[in-house]
Amino acid sequence: MTNKRVLIDLSVLKHPYCGLGQIALNYIRLINATDTAALPFRIVLLVPKSFYGCCGDKVDYVPRKRIYHWFPFLYPKVDVWHAIHQLSPFMPYSADTKYLLTIHDFNFMYEKTDKIKEKYRRRVQHKIERADYITCISHFTATELATLMHKPAGTPVQVIYNGVEFAPEGAKEAKPSAVLTDKPFLFSIGEIKEKKNFLAIIRMMRQMPDYRLYIAGNDQTAYADTCRRYIKKYGINNAFLLGIVNNAERQWLYNHCTAFLFPSLFEGFGLPVIEAMGHRKPVFSSSATSLSEIGGNHVAFFEDFEPEHMAEQVMTQLPSLQTDTALDESEAYARSFSYDKHFQSYIQLYKHLLDEQ
Repeated sequence: MTNKRVLIDLSVLKHPYCGLGQIALNYIRLINATDTAALPFRIVLLVPKSFYGCCGDKVDYVPRKRIYHWFPFLYPKVDVWHAIHQLSPFMPYSADTKYLLTIHDFNFMYEKTDKIKEKYRRRVQHKIERADYITCISHFTATELATLMHKPAGTPVQVIYNGVEFAPEGAKEAKPSAVLTDKPFLFSIGEIKEKKNFLAIIRMMRQMPDYRLYIAGNDQTAYADTCRRYIKKYGINNAFLLGIVNNAERQWLYNHCTAFLFPSLFEGFGLPVIEAMGHRKPVFSSSATSLSEIGGNHVAFFEDFEPEHMAEQVMTQLPSLQTDTALDESEAYARSFSYDKHFQSYIQLYKHLLDEQ
């Protein structure tokens, strides 16, 4: 048996239903599907106690405990430590441990107040300076790393795209009770925050009376209240906030919408864009931050956010995006973002870091 050990920090499973939590759950799925006995290292998972045994005896486990945050020398010895996102409170203590840091975005630089922003910046900068190797989930994020932070000159940076999990054919779906089906509808999803720019597509719906718009996601936010006030003020009767939907409802919304809209202003990757293409749906998106990179030639990008222009763009470009050829190409592109490819890229990277020791 190998005596090399690679720790994967899945402590974010404390919040399994957030985006990062879903990534961590997919790591568990992939590890369970891997012949770990054939690997030249032993996997160690840093997880909440409730996830002990999630991969049986194929791996070892370290509990997520606050005491490790304050006394990191208590960690068991590992050779490589992989932080799957940049804001984990845990880091390796031993200087002999290779530290692999995955960076998703620098949204805190745009969203937080100056005091909080500086707190986050110092935390992430410390991790960057400790890292032996950095991966970013998009070339846009890699560019942000170079412009917003100080990266030591000798630290390698590699782009490894996120994997995207698609429901198997025939997966359970369920229509949300609030959705009406007497008109075609447009769909969007995400936490209702200002950076998602949902108000732009709500305003657009005043120009599209023959369609409805449904936006799914946490709507217990100040920005959601702003959206609701706008809807009420202007009597918009074809735009609706659904709140959080479950997986079966999300599956139904993707499968039955006419098109998917994503006007977000800040994304490190843009997962819903790929999800929609994987469901063979035309996509209209902002081109901001990583979205032009991730969407590529398969997405229609809004040229501006004026309601009349957006509505005209959707109506004029929708027919060409709905052809079988366009949908075949966009679906094939979306399916190329596989978790298997993502995980195998990291397996090779773990081996590379171990070889360097």
